[in-house]
Amino acid sequence: MIKENRASKYLLYAIGEIILVVIGILIALSINNWNEKQKDLKQEQLILKQLKSEYQSNLVQLEEKILMRNQGLEACNNLLNQIDHPESINEGELYKSLSLIMRDPTFDPIKNDIVGSEKLRLIQNQELTSILSNWSSEVYQVQELELEYKKFRTEIIIPCYIRLGVSRNLNNALWKDGYTPTEALDKKYNHKFTIKPTKKDLDFLKVLNDVELEGIIGQVITFNQITNLQSQTLRDRIINMLAVIENEIDKE
Repeated sequence: MIKENRASKYLLYAIGEIILVVIGILIALSINNWNEKQKDLKQEQLILKQLKSEYQSNLVQLEEKILMRNQGLEACNNLLNQIDHPESINEGELYKSLSLIMRDPTFDPIKNDIVGSEKLRLIQNQELTSILSNWSSEVYQVQELELEYKKFRTEIIIPCYIRLGVSRNLNNALWKDGYTPTEALDKKYNHKFTIKPTKKDLDFLKVLNDVELEGIIGQVITFNQITNLQSQTLRDRIINMLAVIENEIDKE
């Protein structure tokens, strides 16, 4: 009986030891998991702050491109008004408007390595991960339209200007009083130089009566309107994304 009593005590002691070891392992795992979770949360915050900075820059750039296309639409309206009312020809406004529709705004957002990487799993907000996952394909749709316009500008608009004989005067009007492009990286610089206008006589009525030019203006309006509609959708995506990010970033 004494031996059996001792055996029972040893058995209970052994079981107690095992339980303590298991509890110790579970506590260690729990602490480790907590530490890993804290590391993931800190990493998530860094990613969110990076995304906030990047998409704020993307928003500024996108709004700049929308503005450029809106300026192009205003220029088209000005040109059509002069075409419809040739008695009100304004040489300065004509060249300014022709130069505005010759620009080709292109949106080139900051690209990051978050989508398609392990970093994406660290973002807990599912709405945000969904927006990020769809971002590239939506940007591509806008860029496709911009590439079409770039081709149209190179192959149609510029050759038409050259044929009409207005290119030299147009570029002289653009630069003679100083010019800072809307898309300039540093807008403090104002570039100024003189090409001097052509010595040849230009028939502005002939220019305004050109059927190809009138058709180009109509096409530019359609290009800019459609691209701006798509760009506005992208703008809404960015604004929504920034609002979600702001809510996810710690206020500490």
